[in-house]
Amino acid sequence: MTEVLARRTMRQAARPQAIEDVHAELDSLWDAASFVPDMDRMTFATAVIEAASNVVQHAVPESTEPVELGVDISVTPARLEARVSAFGAVCPDPIDTDPVMPGGEAESGRGLALIRALVTTVTFKRQDGTNTWILSKSPLHD
Repeated sequence: MTEVLARRTMRQAARPQAIEDVHAELDSLWDAASFVPDMDRMTFATAVIEAASNVVQHAVPESTEPVELGVDISVTPARLEARVSAFGAVCPDPIDTDPVMPGGEAESGRGLALIRALVTTVTFKRQDGTNTWILSKSPLHD
């Protein structure tokens, strides 16, 4: 098993303030994993923030309880991984983890395409009322 060198985890109501908290967690993560090259930090952080923003803006509650945003980010010597979860959300339909960037006139639909362009892999899992997008970026390089 690969050693996790740094990890940050948060879970809270899927509200706009949560995005600021994700930024703060990422800043703290980079302090603990200073060996990660700046370009990898920037592209990975952008993908994580975009995924978290998608949960805050678009997740629909399964019940009367509000959706919660969960973010679990880890750094190993060769890989960055984030699990961005929408707890208590309905399953989005359809799930396309390899989207095409929409045309210039489109008013939406760029989020997942942008995420996909910034990381190595994007996968989606649904389990027990939770939607989770798993983003990974490897290899780390200068």
